[in-house]
Amino acid sequence: MNWIELKEELEIRELLENYGYFHDGCLKEVHMWTETYVDDNLTMNAPSGLDTNVKLLFQRQFKNPSVIELWFEGITGIYILPTLEKFDSILFEAIILKQKDTYYWSDDIDFDPNQIEYNVSWISAKKLRWREKNDWLGKQNRYGAIE
Repeated sequence: MNWIELKEELEIRELLENYGYFHDGCLKEVHMWTETYVDDNLTMNAPSGLDTNVKLLFQRQFKNPSVIELWFEGITGIYILPTLEKFDSILFEAIILKQKDTYYWSDDIDFDPNQIEYNVSWISAKKLRWREKNDWLGKQNRYGAIE
């Protein structure tokens, strides 16, 4: 499936409703990269703008869709809190918000971008896309091989 860019509140609400607000889901993988690199001549290529991107891969115990990816472009903030020992990583509810020109995802349904706390996971970016990847259920990692 092709990437679908989220722009309007209605599109965000439809995604949340279709994905059950991430209920009985999990954040399976995170992949982060920048547009900064060193070329073959050892020259640094560094854009001056927001050049960090993140993909989040989610799986859940329901169909249509079971697996989605969120692609955040132009990251402005990220805080992924690891699961504590003796706790599980199941998502009960999560939220996507758009405030001004910034998109937010958080595993706290009551997340408030104006009062960010560091006891929940959240990410913010200037652009957000999503797509279904229902054939990506299971334990296999999709963002790079484990060596």
